[in-house]
Amino acid sequence: MIGNRITSRMADGLRVPGTWRHAFIRNGDYFLTDLFIYADGLIDCWGLVTLEEFERKLRSGWVATELPDGAWVSAHDLAAWRFSEPSTWLTPELLLAEVRDTIDQLNGRPDSTDRCLAAVDAFLAQPTEDNRAVARAAYYAIPETQRHYALGDMDRKDWPLQVLVTGPGGELGSVPGETVDQEEYDEAVAYFEDRAKRRAERPSRVPADGPATPMAPAIHLYESYPVRASADPGRQALRNDYPAPVLVDGDTYPSVTHAYWALSTADPAARAAARDAERAFAARTAAAAAVRRQGWEQARTAVMTALLRAKYTQHPALARILLDTADATLVYDESDSGHWGDNGGRGRNWTGRLLELVRAELRAEQAGITPLA
Repeated sequence: MIGNRITSRMADGLRVPGTWRHAFIRNGDYFLTDLFIYADGLIDCWGLVTLEEFERKLRSGWVATELPDGAWVSAHDLAAWRFSEPSTWLTPELLLAEVRDTIDQLNGRPDSTDRCLAAVDAFLAQPTEDNRAVARAAYYAIPETQRHYALGDMDRKDWPLQVLVTGPGGELGSVPGETVDQEEYDEAVAYFEDRAKRRAERPSRVPADGPATPMAPAIHLYESYPVRASADPGRQALRNDYPAPVLVDGDTYPSVTHAYWALSTADPAARAAARDAERAFAARTAAAAAVRRQGWEQARTAVMTALLRAKYTQHPALARILLDTADATLVYDESDSGHWGDNGGRGRNWTGRLLELVRAELRAEQAGITPLA
């Protein structure tokens, strides 16, 4: 189960979502650590491995599901101890099944529980013994640790599901020797009929104003150092140092970067030097040597917002390039700043976020939607 344990890693400039769970690694002694599971099917168990390689790690005992009494175990920088009468319910098969489910969940695909409930729906629509057998097999394909949660009913847990897939006269797998009588079976059928009715009456959970996540793939705006404007700049035009003059308060600056650094200082000479610098890097160097304006750290994001609005308002061709990114997440590299750049997932990516904001404003203008002042 993913729960609230959400993490990610960067791969080829894109953020790959993931989650984690506790596990023991056996490397001589035993080590309590975190097992990171990612949507692309890679698992970090002291090194990224594929699902197939992870299974081999399980079978070999590198990822440990057997905890021998008396073995040394360590939690790095926290504690060390010996196992004393350890008890674990995990097996390689069970942990592998749970990891497979987690990868499905991270990708928004049906997991083993979803597949079981779909098979149950098919059986209820056409209650043949063949369909029951399919539903029963799907039920037992759910990791044993997760079966209790399959119906989301913490009072009855998975009892109605067990009874339904077993059928009248069948022996319950969880209670050897006990068979399902007709009354129990009729109650299970009634349970699912009532459940279906409640699900049909449940209001839609799709947000009324559109999806919460972007539909277009993320776009990585890599660092570049353009010297002059191009007739076909592509996404390089979305970089702040791209030569696109912006008029701000009566002054024209060769690029957003020139304007940003010039406005960052109250020193008139440094401001002029940044404005007149031939290259964006030289503008930064000229302004960085001067003292920042008071309150600049708190105001800089607002200043950048205004500069980006000016750039794309004053350059319709560049606005078209920004709009062509659809609703993609924009990942902006900026090696000199963890505030403005994403920088391999370690930065705040404010430039990328503000570009998305300006893009939304341009779309609102196109649609004739005027936000309230």
